[in-house]
Amino acid sequence: MSTNAIALSRLLIAERASLVRWLTRIVGSGPAAEDVAQSLYIRIQNVRDHPPIVNTRSFLFRLASNLAIDHLRSVRRHEAVFPADADTSQASCTVPSAEARVLDQEKLCRIAAAVDTMPLRCRQVFVLIKFDELSVAEAAARLGISQDMVRKHIRHALVICHQALANDEVE
Repeated sequence: MSTNAIALSRLLIAERASLVRWLTRIVGSGPAAEDVAQSLYIRIQNVRDHPPIVNTRSFLFRLASNLAIDHLRSVRRHEAVFPADADTSQASCTVPSAEARVLDQEKLCRIAAAVDTMPLRCRQVFVLIKFDELSVAEAAARLGISQDMVRKHIRHALVICHQALANDEVE
């Protein structure tokens, strides 16, 4: 850590209360001022020794001021994109309907039945890749087969699953 960073860290610790009060007046809330003060601490850890800082208190408060202004700009951008008084009555609901849940459950049952019909090695690869979320290399290592064979088995398993879903949609 540079000597400038050490001096600024010590000054921040000594001046923290007055600095947070001053930042509260700028940003408008205590929690936001605390966030800016925390950002200030992180920022001063990266201050280098060259050029040397002559007035550390002035430098610290200028850096805090710049971070507070950045915070206010960020809040304004957020409010411009997500206005607080936005009418959310027309917003779409992300919760699926009961019908969609039933249809999804039926699809899941069809896929489970299709998995039961797969050859053993194909089913093992499918479970490792899709459920255990292993990579192709990890599945190959666990099963003691080549990565190309894993890819072949997963392609075959996906064809079986797609056929199971397509067959039931036709009926």
